[in-house]
Amino acid sequence: MARIAIRKTLAANQIIHGDARAVLHTWPDELVDCIVTSPPYWQQRDYRGKNGQVGRETTPAEYVTRLTAIFNEGRRVLKRSGTLWLIIGDKYENGEQLGLPWRVALALIDDGWILRADCIWHKPNAMPSSTRSRPTTDHEYIFFFTRSKDYYYDADAIREPHVTFSPNSRMRGGRRHFGVRGGTPEAGKNGGTTNLHDGRWDQAFHPLGRNKRTVWSIPLSKFRDAHFAVFPESLVETCILAGCPTGGLVLDPFVGSGTVPLVAQRLKRDYLGIDCVAEYCEMARRRLHTATTVRGFATPAARRGRR
Repeated sequence: MARIAIRKTLAANQIIHGDARAVLHTWPDELVDCIVTSPPYWQQRDYRGKNGQVGRETTPAEYVTRLTAIFNEGRRVLKRSGTLWLIIGDKYENGEQLGLPWRVALALIDDGWILRADCIWHKPNAMPSSTRSRPTTDHEYIFFFTRSKDYYYDADAIREPHVTFSPNSRMRGGRRHFGVRGGTPEAGKNGGTTNLHDGRWDQAFHPLGRNKRTVWSIPLSKFRDAHFAVFPESLVETCILAGCPTGGLVLDPFVGSGTVPLVAQRLKRDYLGIDCVAEYCEMARRRLHTATTVRGFATPAARRGRR
């Protein structure tokens, strides 16, 4: 009943035009289940001359301070069991790497967020670089934050295929360990796991797959109506499946072309999106409308209304 009462103060499944911090400030406490977002990167691009946009701050320190303030409001509107998945890349200035992802992450920790994991989004199709003075960057960070130590997380929803007994195994001895008493590699590492030392490796592996690792290899995506790259639906899917219960509410305060709402809708979650550029809000709304029309999606709110 508490959730229904909260929802009445703000309709779900809408894209809102406005400044993220200002809009969030008007929302009630503990509204959303999960935040998945990628804020504009510092000095990366000018979003059609919009005044006051995030990413156009004069210094990296101002950028970090502003994002910290926005996510402070985000933590307030997030339920105590909620999760934040922050996708963010770095920036070079005068040949020096600024370390912005970790500057932001450490500022959020100081502001009260709990960092649960730092994941790497590896881009196998990253743009080539002409630089000859350093390695070419082909990754971004995905920071997994929570508001409290008691939070929602569905590990089973994002398990990966086991590798140990597959052709991709790099374990010394490979499959020959299977069924061999005392065949556990690295003697002592699993000394207390009887099944392994009895050659019963099969009993030590979860039937749904191994626990998700922290390096996610996912190609970049494109959306024909956007002149900028959008992050892949499969990346967003992982965050939502792990961090938001079915029927929950997902927020993206920098919604851009609408990838997060699109995936939330497909996964039977409600959504809210915010963006300071009116054209992007319209783009996201069109994209969601097209997906609903073509694929026949029905949001949780719509399904409740039909009953």
